[in-house]
Amino acid sequence: MKRVVKLDDFDYELPRRLIAQRPHSPRDASRLMVLRRQTGTWEHARFADLPDLVSEQDLLVLNDSRVLPARLAAVKETGGQVEVLLLDALESQVWRALLKPGRRARAGDLLTVHPELLSIRVLDDPGPAVRQVRLEPAGDLQEVLERVGRTPLPPYIRREVDSRDREAYQTVYAARPGSAAAPTAGLHFTEALLSRLNHCKITLHVGYGTFQPVVAERVEDHRMHSEYYEVSADSARRIRRQRRAGGRVIAVGTTSTRVLEQVQRRHGEVVEDRGWTDLFVKPGFEFGVIGGLITNFHLPRTSLLLLLAAFAGERLLKESYREAVARCYRFYSYGDAMLIV
Repeated sequence: MKRVVKLDDFDYELPRRLIAQRPHSPRDASRLMVLRRQTGTWEHARFADLPDLVSEQDLLVLNDSRVLPARLAAVKETGGQVEVLLLDALESQVWRALLKPGRRARAGDLLTVHPELLSIRVLDDPGPAVRQVRLEPAGDLQEVLERVGRTPLPPYIRREVDSRDREAYQTVYAARPGSAAAPTAGLHFTEALLSRLNHCKITLHVGYGTFQPVVAERVEDHRMHSEYYEVSADSARRIRRQRRAGGRVIAVGTTSTRVLEQVQRRHGEVVEDRGWTDLFVKPGFEFGVIGGLITNFHLPRTSLLLLLAAFAGERLLKESYREAVARCYRFYSYGDAMLIV
């Protein structure tokens, strides 16, 4: 009989003091917990030790999406203030977004971010968590966002965004703008460290699907929002060659994991591809591509934690999280890392 996975099984207590408020400096000074699935054990290291923990035959797959300065402070024509978090583009100027407070914005409302640079037209009425808006920039949208937008740090970072976050909340290899949140497993890499590792890149623009809350008590009832991805012909070829040679493919982050497993399920192997994925990885999932995973420590009761449990095993993951709390690891986006092999 198939087990029903319950959300309560993926809850844990975390002292607030362990939620990292600032990034590591240098990036690879973060701690690294290494989980070994075959033995059900773990060890403690530093992220800078990664070249000694993986083989030259291992291939790391990185998500090269770049975080947009997607948090915008807007004003209605009536004077009311609305915060807009851009999620992803449906068309060139039509985006999905989170509005706060959403009840203040109705279809047809015009929100002004900057009187000369950017206005936003609301396209639908309150109701769904994710809304649709039309951006009306004066010029190139990316350049306008760089001028008027703020880095979209997550709400558990309880301080104001500062100038250092614009760089720190990007991976050193970020190249393709489009994410509303960083693929945080990659924040630990420096250029020097990356030069010592065999790697390739894919893209998934992080949107609401990655960080939306799981509210259904029966995990099977949760539905992910879709996110856009691309896999180049060169990266697909390198991944296929790696697998044929018997080497491990190590996904850097849950986003890279979902892309690789989505493409494998869609085509039977990793090929050049682009599209949208709403793949929800939870305990019981059969992985077809990855043999290792680099990730951060994630919030309780989230799809991210469920993915880790599916790969590492629930018992090992829960025990390792208790160990991380006991040893005062730093949690979440600017926190420490985990390598699961």
